[in-house]
Amino acid sequence: MSAKRKGGAKPPTKKKGDAAPQQPKSSSAAPSKASAVDPGDPLGLRVSFGERLADADLPRCAIVILNLNGRHHLKPCFETLAALEYPRDKFEVILVENGSTDGSAEEMRRDHQWVKLHVNERNVGFAAGCNQGVELADDPDVVVFLNNDMRVEPEWLRTLVEPVARGEHTATTSKMLSWDGKLMNSAGGGMNFHGIGIQRGYLEEITEAYAWPRLTLFACGGAMAMDAKVYRELGGFDDEYFAYYEDVDLGWRTWIAGHSIAYCPESIAYHHHSSTSGRLPLEMIRLLQVRNPIYSCVKNYDDENLRRALPAILGLATRRMLLVSGIEDDTPFRIERANPAAMGSVRRFFERARAGKGGDTIPVKRVAMADLIGMNDLLGRWKHWMAKRDAVQATRRTADDDILRLFLRPHWCIEGEPGYKDLHEGMSAFLGLKELFEGCTDLGDEPYL
Repeated sequence: MSAKRKGGAKPPTKKKGDAAPQQPKSSSAAPSKASAVDPGDPLGLRVSFGERLADADLPRCAIVILNLNGRHHLKPCFETLAALEYPRDKFEVILVENGSTDGSAEEMRRDHQWVKLHVNERNVGFAAGCNQGVELADDPDVVVFLNNDMRVEPEWLRTLVEPVARGEHTATTSKMLSWDGKLMNSAGGGMNFHGIGIQRGYLEEITEAYAWPRLTLFACGGAMAMDAKVYRELGGFDDEYFAYYEDVDLGWRTWIAGHSIAYCPESIAYHHHSSTSGRLPLEMIRLLQVRNPIYSCVKNYDDENLRRALPAILGLATRRMLLVSGIEDDTPFRIERANPAAMGSVRRFFERARAGKGGDTIPVKRVAMADLIGMNDLLGRWKHWMAKRDAVQATRRTADDDILRLFLRPHWCIEGEPGYKDLHEGMSAFLGLKELFEGCTDLGDEPYL
């Protein structure tokens, strides 16, 4: 990373003198789950932030935004960024255009020339696109990520990055509200034991419970900040995720390496919810959403806990695959259900069927095959993922016991089907997962899936 400032248009403003910002320091993990319980904060996650910084002490920031056919979101997003109450010579905005076909790049060049624009010929994914944006940034102290379907309050950036600049936390995440500001969208995050992410407060009423700064397992990639040096040291988002759960993985890795992440309720953004994913085939999204949580668990649990959790992770994923397969009757596969008197005619039927085109196949829904392929992306490249796991574990400075309570709802069962619920309960008990997460559950409502 060069110390020389690169060129790049920024919003016109009166220049202020630069001062070297305070460099963030690693924050040790919070007390373990054995700590005394506060009824208003049962997991001991609340934190306090320091005093407001003078403009001269604010860090240089690079705000990275990805766009894929989101032209209709660009104007409200960049109008609010241009109105930030933050020294204009201390932040830049970078848009990574991810292969749009809706004229987004042309609108950026015409209406938002103060934004640094990078155009990809194809969609390289959220993870790789964010990493591209960081590499294009002008030597920032803090990297900031914002979804294109957001608008922000004037003090959004200042309140988001001040805890990082003061060295209190390595990463932070905003209070995200619905576009009309009437409901919560995100107040930090957690996950269940097999890696399914949780956005705390999603679609809930805005209450006092979401007004307190607190530790969080991960910073939502839709509105987050992170010390740039640590981001690079940890390798940024994992490109192999493409999209979904890359922020959960990065947050987990950040804690493992001895840093901390906090939710900043005074940093407010409004989320419109883009429909980018809705324009893609369901099985493509399903593959990522099944595979990536498994990747995160394999990379980030310590050895003992991965040996406990992995059988349940793969067992539950297999059960979910069957549930969406579309196979309603497994009788043709059951020799014990065959009628011996009819076996001769049954055999002849199958022989005739198999002699025809496709006779040895049955219809299985694409989403089920997506689940199978997603699991095999791990199992078929075991040595590769074990090497990535080794690299993560080599950074470990924080024990799992100090991280698990950040999951919030480790035993959240994501399917209501009786067999799945029985499997979830039974494997959790048999493998010792109940004892592992004892005292780690936040007493809130069940998360939305």
